[in-house]
Amino acid sequence: MANIHDIAKKAGVSVTTVSRVLNNHKYVSEEKRIAVQNVIDEFNYTPNRNAIDLIRGETRQIGVIIPYNNNQAFDQMLHGILNKSIEHEYSVIVLPTTYDAKKELEYLSMLQTKMLDAVIITSRSNNWEAITPFTKYGPIISCEYTDFSEIGCSYIDRYTSYVEAFYLLKERGHERVAFTTAREMESKSTIQTFTAYEEVFGKPSGDYVIFNCYSMQDGYRAAQKLLHIKEKPTAIYANGDEVAAGIYQYAISIGMHIPRDVALLGQENQPIGEALAISTVDHQLIQAGEQAFELAIKKSKDKIKIPYQIIHRSSI
Repeated sequence: MANIHDIAKKAGVSVTTVSRVLNNHKYVSEEKRIAVQNVIDEFNYTPNRNAIDLIRGETRQIGVIIPYNNNQAFDQMLHGILNKSIEHEYSVIVLPTTYDAKKELEYLSMLQTKMLDAVIITSRSNNWEAITPFTKYGPIISCEYTDFSEIGCSYIDRYTSYVEAFYLLKERGHERVAFTTAREMESKSTIQTFTAYEEVFGKPSGDYVIFNCYSMQDGYRAAQKLLHIKEKPTAIYANGDEVAAGIYQYAISIGMHIPRDVALLGQENQPIGEALAISTVDHQLIQAGEQAFELAIKKSKDKIKIPYQIIHRSSI
């Protein structure tokens, strides 16, 4: 099987020239490029990509740590990352953790072994003290804010968005407001939701909080509980438009009217929310993913805040 030395000898050029042709280096004459490419075609030579990566000093591969897919928030961030990866001709390796802290650290070690140029963390299970040592091997970009100077981040001010969302419902005359969330109190976003609720309404009743909501089915389940308690809520803030759609579906099935009987506010501006005219808090997660990718390839440690917006529809 031919190697790079055989190609150089047959083409009458140096090994360095062959290497430059393989790496699309601009400082090669067209005559030599054609000569080398002809020999490559003649020998049916396939370059060793790992060897080329070593020569080039990069893999052009970005790792994306994601707890799980089929989740509207993480899928939107990943969508943004993929948009930019195509534009910049990078490959993206999706690294699912299901919030396994050990697995997360194993993925980060891929920076140390030069399998990845950078890692983007959409959501984490380890604390930053465990993560930051890996920054000496390559850029780590977070999709949440962190004070650690070693970490660049593309983030949304979620807490402020939650406060604004709850105030919106309060201004519309609602005092009995329930909400759904994903993970329980180990999640930063869940803690922020609770804190924002307390700022606007005071401590929430246990009956008004439904955990482990990720899908339309979860929203349906949440509505079965929330809409049959004695002091049922007059408004519900769902942690996703799919969850909100499940609540909507159940409410309609028992003869309730949206928003007369119960107002509904979702998150992330999903197509199903638009179809059902559900108001939503759009955290612009596609843009957050795009910005995270840009920070990764630029090896930047900047902190970029992505603006959110509340989209008003008929459900409130």
